[in-house]
Amino acid sequence: MSTGQDEKTASPVVDTAKQQKVAPALLRYRILAYATGVWLLVLTAEMVAKYIFGVDNLPSWIAVVHGWVYFVYLLVTLDLAVKVRWPAGRTVGTLLAGTIPFLSFYVEHQRTKQVRYAFGR
Repeated sequence: MSTGQDEKTASPVVDTAKQQKVAPALLRYRILAYATGVWLLVLTAEMVAKYIFGVDNLPSWIAVVHGWVYFVYLLVTLDLAVKVRWPAGRTVGTLLAGTIPFLSFYVEHQRTKQVRYAFGR
């Protein structure tokens, strides 16, 4: 008997307790993915200014800030990956997204769609 909705587009039924565990992890991941992406763009701009345009008096703390933000991004991404049970390849790809300019924004969007679909959020 059909409910009128295609089974491929229907969101899977997920336990409410599981949703409540995944939702904060997803929010933390999204915030850190954006922060990592922004700081990576700032770091890229610093490198371009330094090595292409020869600007010498740039702040040295930009790389340090990006490094720490990326480290926290790794932690919250692993937390989300464990909670939603991503396969190893998806987890590693998501972790590496913070190392290529603009990629963290795209990957964050894709992972958010996947998690929201899978967990009914």
